[in-house]
Amino acid sequence: MDRAQKEQLVDELGQIFESSGVVVVAHYVGLTVAEMQDLRARARNAGGAVRVAKNRLAKIALEGKPCASIADLLTGMTVLTYSEDPVAAAKVAQDFAKENQKFVILGGAMGENALDVAGVESVSKMPSREELISTIAGMLGAPASNIAGAIGAPASNIASILSTIEDKAA
Repeated sequence: MDRAQKEQLVDELGQIFESSGVVVVAHYVGLTVAEMQDLRARARNAGGAVRVAKNRLAKIALEGKPCASIADLLTGMTVLTYSEDPVAAAKVAQDFAKENQKFVILGGAMGENALDVAGVESVSKMPSREELISTIAGMLGAPASNIAGAIGAPASNIASILSTIEDKAA
């Protein structure tokens, strides 16, 4: 890898560290190519990505970024799982780690907040952005449907009373 490629990689990693809602760092010693492809596919389906990069270049890219605290975790064979959604990458990494002992989560960062292994696990248990939006939308829609039901109920009661009176009169 020549100097220009290294500079380009550092720029790409810098953009990843700056724009990601969460970055999870893990060791992947002993994972097969098929297992890594499975991890990448899971991350892609969740709206995230997986990146293996040289630790030295990743540390350079971390300088001055909000998640610079993860630089200490970058030792040995590390893989970065990241996403804009603050929960997606943590969920993918945590689920994959449960199924595969060779994938060991070291920690991560959520913005400026450093996460240890327990922190990554806690983040993975939080609802995703889409789940939160659907919950809020459901809560906002509930009062409107209750009002519509309350407004519509008296009219149906009046209609049934009128039909009962009409039946008696006939």
